Amino acid sequence: MGLLSILRRLKHSPDQEVRLLLLGLDNAGKTTLLKQLASEDVSHITPTQGFNIKSMQSQGFKLNVWDIGGQRKIRPYWRNYFENTDVLIYVIDSSDRKRFEETGQDLMTAAPASELAEGLNLHTIRDRVWQIQACSAITAEGVQDGMTWVCKNIAVPKK
Repeated sequence: MGLLSILRRLKHSPDQEVRLLLLGLDNAGKTTLLKQLASEDVSHITPTQGFNIKSMQSQGFKLNVWDIGGQRKIRPYWRNYFENTDVLIYVIDSSDRKRFEETGQDLMTAAPASELAEGLNLHTIRDRVWQIQACSAITAEGVQDGMTWVCKNIAVPKK
């Protein structure tokens, strides 16, 4: 069965669940993105101590989104959240070029997607589908485009 027919079948299955994992360095915008996806107020965000979880509907899918803190002392525990994850969204503050090596804000100085892809060596990843979606978690610009891409390209049934 091809991917297109699987996705068509999933569209007609309203309880299809997709688990998304938001990772990235501290202060990259993960919690702001999570609140934006959940249509919540993004004007008061505090650093995540541990993790946040929200469930929401998007384009016929139930999305279970896990936002894991990005502080250096928490990062070694990220690997514990990968199991049963369908989509990894790695949030990068693309205006904070000094942290690109540590990994990568949405300002006029933001790096273009091609620079991010090159800096993260994404061209070497050939065993899975990936995409860079330029967006602003604060204004929501580009967020829906990214979620549309996820629902069209990634959401496949678990085996």
